[in-house]
Amino acid sequence: MTDRRSLELWARAQEVIPGGVNSPVRAMAAVGQNPPFIKSGRGAYIEDVDGNRYLDYVGSWGPLILGHAHPEVVKAVQRAAEKGTSFGAPTEAEVLFAEKLVKLVPSLEMVRLVSSGTEATMSALRLARGYTGRDLIVKFDGCYHGHSDGLLVSAGSGLATLGLPACPGVPEAIAGATLSLPYNDLESLASAFASHDGQIAAVIVEPVAGNMGVVEPKPGFLAGLRQLCDQHGALLIFDEVITGFRVALGGAQERFGVLPDLTTLGKIVGGGLPLAAYGGRREIMQRVAPCGPVYQAGTLSGNPLATAAGLMVLELLQAPRVYETLEESSARLYDGLGQILAAKGLPHCGQRVGAMFTYFFTAGPVTDYASAKTSDTALFARFHRGMLKRGIYLAPSQFEATLVCLAHGPQEIDAALAAAEETVKEF
Repeated sequence: MTDRRSLELWARAQEVIPGGVNSPVRAMAAVGQNPPFIKSGRGAYIEDVDGNRYLDYVGSWGPLILGHAHPEVVKAVQRAAEKGTSFGAPTEAEVLFAEKLVKLVPSLEMVRLVSSGTEATMSALRLARGYTGRDLIVKFDGCYHGHSDGLLVSAGSGLATLGLPACPGVPEAIAGATLSLPYNDLESLASAFASHDGQIAAVIVEPVAGNMGVVEPKPGFLAGLRQLCDQHGALLIFDEVITGFRVALGGAQERFGVLPDLTTLGKIVGGGLPLAAYGGRREIMQRVAPCGPVYQAGTLSGNPLATAAGLMVLELLQAPRVYETLEESSARLYDGLGQILAAKGLPHCGQRVGAMFTYFFTAGPVTDYASAKTSDTALFARFHRGMLKRGIYLAPSQFEATLVCLAHGPQEIDAALAAAEETVKEF
């Protein structure tokens, strides 16, 4: 495996881009690896600038549930681009896309389109504060909701990967308006409501945590959140940027049967282009300008290229047996990896929900951020390097998810398992 061209680009990138990357985990520092620079992707595979081909289980961190460069999605974007790339004015595609989201996601009655998951969660929290007239937000340790100031408190994801306890540049007054509690712990939330009576605007949660690694909600946790929010007049926000259209067509709220007041969506809804959304109950969403006083705007919101891609992806996800296929492929890879790690006697604890899973290199169990952090990150890094050497591209962090897509057929699952067998022989 050669990497001469990637190394050249890596040196140049570090001269003009902080850390050489435009999103921190891409630097692969946590796994002791220089990043390959990707040239192209098709189906389940990506190719770097040196001609090395990898079987991709990152999928651009979630959006590419159909695989890279799906022909129908590419055609949809091309058709849209021929008509113009941006108008800053309403289009029919925006209406069609919003109608599709409202139809497919159980809790949505109205939606507003934005350009990123960070923008969606930031806007949803502003709306929650504006609707309730309260200031405090509750999140959970290890859940990542984007990089806006008030949400970089015990945020998991890149902060966990890089070992950063907090983020300079976030004023104490803003950080102090966010309470971060242990995930899967209803008692701590009940205590927070008791201690801050009438002050909590919203509770935001990844219904399946994906940014401390995949951590499933304990039975009753999501329903308990719903009950406590109702009891105390706070809004419940599901951050389904990762889980939306991945763990079920209607997201985690469909899979677990608990409906939030507001939902944030991203990744899959844009089909690989910058597109996200936030939405929920009509009475809440009508507080957003120009209907109401809560302001939010964006020049590229509802961009015609992104909405064209998103519409095609959502259409294709409604085909027969899509989610059964994802479930079967993901289970086969997950179960096979577990058997390989167990046979070698490596400490491991796995969790899978639909087409996303994580194996933590710890005996476990893993139920929250504190237990996730007991993982042997050096052991994970060694495993990651071995897999990459054998052409398997995994998320370069113990605290991320392995993501299965529809392009991962039996051949791709077998290839990943064979690579894992060879990798652990070196341990």
